[in-house]
Amino acid sequence: MDDPERFRGFMARCASGVVVVTTRVDDGDHAMTANSFTSVSLDPPLVLFCVQRDSRFHAAISRSDRWVVNLLSAQQAAAARWFAERGRPLASQMEVVEYHRDPEGIALLSGSIGHLTCTTEAVYPGGDHSIVVGRVTQIDRDEFGAEPLVYLDHRLGAP
Repeated sequence: MDDPERFRGFMARCASGVVVVTTRVDDGDHAMTANSFTSVSLDPPLVLFCVQRDSRFHAAISRSDRWVVNLLSAQQAAAARWFAERGRPLASQMEVVEYHRDPEGIALLSGSIGHLTCTTEAVYPGGDHSIVVGRVTQIDRDEFGAEPLVYLDHRLGAP
């Protein structure tokens, strides 16, 4: 298969939920939008997301063993777009969204359906991405009744 755009177009037809993964390294916030997020195991509770190997977030998650998955609501499409933007300024990136911090200082996006606090269990190579597997250590539900943000056909919206 030598047509990445055809593959991307096919995969865009697979609806997926949208999350923002956040972490903190050296007193700096790092965040990225992901739609490559899924559960792996119930016992122990494991999840995974994929991160592009040449991204700033890959470097950050490689240095941090603790991170938070923010499950976005349909009202958070602007936040999803912002944290998907490559090259955005790191120092002020959190200023465009409402957030609060967990006890260890990691940003939790306000208005999210919920948050999973995770510790890195394993990282596997996956082509131009890495597959990051995390053990869920805490589950917080904020707006559990809210509509989730869904990615389908290169668009963000409600289901």
